[in-house]
Amino acid sequence: MISYLEDGDVTILTRQGIDFLNAKGEYVQRSSAKIAGSTIFVKKGEHRHFMVKEIHEQPRVVGQTLTQYIDVASGTIKMPKAVELGFRDINRVSITACGTAFYAGLIARYWFERYAGLPVEIDTASEFRYRSVPLDPGNLAIFVSQSGETADTLASLEFAKARGQRILSVVNVPSSTMARASQIVLPTLAGPEVGVASTKAFTCQLATLACLAIAAGRDRGVLSAADELPLVRALAEVPSYMAYALELEPKIRQLARKMAASRNALFIGRGTNYPLALEAALKLKEISYIHAEGYAAGELKHGPIALVDKNLPIVVIAPCDMTFEKTISNMHEVIAREGRTILITDHKGASLAAPGSWATLALQDMPTLVAPLVFALPLQLLAYHTALVLGTDVDQPRNLAKSVTVE
Repeated sequence: MISYLEDGDVTILTRQGIDFLNAKGEYVQRSSAKIAGSTIFVKKGEHRHFMVKEIHEQPRVVGQTLTQYIDVASGTIKMPKAVELGFRDINRVSITACGTAFYAGLIARYWFERYAGLPVEIDTASEFRYRSVPLDPGNLAIFVSQSGETADTLASLEFAKARGQRILSVVNVPSSTMARASQIVLPTLAGPEVGVASTKAFTCQLATLACLAIAAGRDRGVLSAADELPLVRALAEVPSYMAYALELEPKIRQLARKMAASRNALFIGRGTNYPLALEAALKLKEISYIHAEGYAAGELKHGPIALVDKNLPIVVIAPCDMTFEKTISNMHEVIAREGRTILITDHKGASLAAPGSWATLALQDMPTLVAPLVFALPLQLLAYHTALVLGTDVDQPRNLAKSVTVE
């Protein structure tokens, strides 16, 4: 049983019960709720670390998350009515989050703009309140968090609420402070995530945001029923695409031995693969302590290409989409300067890319919409196995906490 306190509340516990006093010292009533808990899902089982267990859980938990938002039989997204009806009157969306959740929001920006025709502003929560952002009342503010307790994100939520924004949160803990402060809550069903470096929470956030973007497009008349059907079918196939990606783990383990010999790494991509490169670099930094940077592939010649030499591994994220040819051209610019490239693509991309890469990982061919969800898995495994080679504390990296509850 848990009771939710308000700012300034004090509790007095006695053998007879619990009394609540507000900030003025007045006795008040506070609601209570029963929270179900279990330890069965927080055991490592046959896995060496929680992180790798959580990576391998993704086909299941992403499937569960998608099940609550898609209707495969009708080929439609099934969002809460409050969400569906609101998008007709929304002119702009703002997305705010921290860390990995911020990168999920960056990917979602591409989806909202492409599938719903909605302009999106996105900020890290620690900076959102300091920009004097003009927020027109009635627009939508989306906050993304695994725990729902991140201090900066909560402060940004209250900032947006005070300026008349509709508040929607994407959280993994439906009883969290953020969820209770929101008008609309879209829960992810990732289950408990013990590893500090987020993995399954990230892909469940992506799954939820993808569904929301499609629902927005349908609600605004940007997507027809004929447009929506293949997008829903693509999402329904994500668990099987993920299962195939996990089968590449032995090859990734070999690549990790090479990656561990370097003290720096670069990740590049275009479109939604650019924020995915940022997230992949963060994963490697978090658990292996190798300095890594994510970069838009088209920005290489604006500075980072000066770093390229035979000692720098460059991970190229390039599914065969509308940006494939340009990204591969960037990759060959790197190869020409003796850079060691690891190409992560799909079968079609692997057949089209000219030789010269240090290594190539080929996933199944898949629709562009779902590629970020699936391509996240080999990147997570690459970080994990690199950290294993280096002997770092994978589940509890130094200086990091699972939930950042101070600003």
